Amino acid sequence: MKWLSFLGLDQRVQRVRQGAADLAQAAEDRVELLTIEWAEEKQRLQRIVLLAVLGAVLTSVVLIVLSAAVMVQFWDTPWRVTVAWSVAGVWLLLWLGLALALVQALRAGHRAFALTRRELLRDWHELKDGL
Repeated sequence: MKWLSFLGLDQRVQRVRQGAADLAQAAEDRVELLTIEWAEEKQRLQRIVLLAVLGAVLTSVVLIVLSAAVMVQFWDTPWRVTVAWSVAGVWLLLWLGLALALVQALRAGHRAFALTRRELLRDWHELKDGL
């Protein structure tokens, strides 16, 4: 150690050690942030899969009900067309609601890992400024 002091390198070595410790702490913080954001992203993806499955099931139901409504509902009355289209309209509105929910869940994907990206960008700028 006396040689480092004599050569004036002891302060530089201390700064490098402190920088390494800070870097290790920052890396640990980023991994923790990434873990939290991954849990949120996984939950969003699960919601998308659930909505897609529900959409497929609801689409099947819509087609079955539309067919049944056209063939059975008030077949021999003057209102058969009005009633069939009313039933079809209700199912269509339900399907559109589900489709909107699915689109909103898909659009929320751009926010995935936003905090981690921001922290890494800030770290990158600090690293560039330090050089």
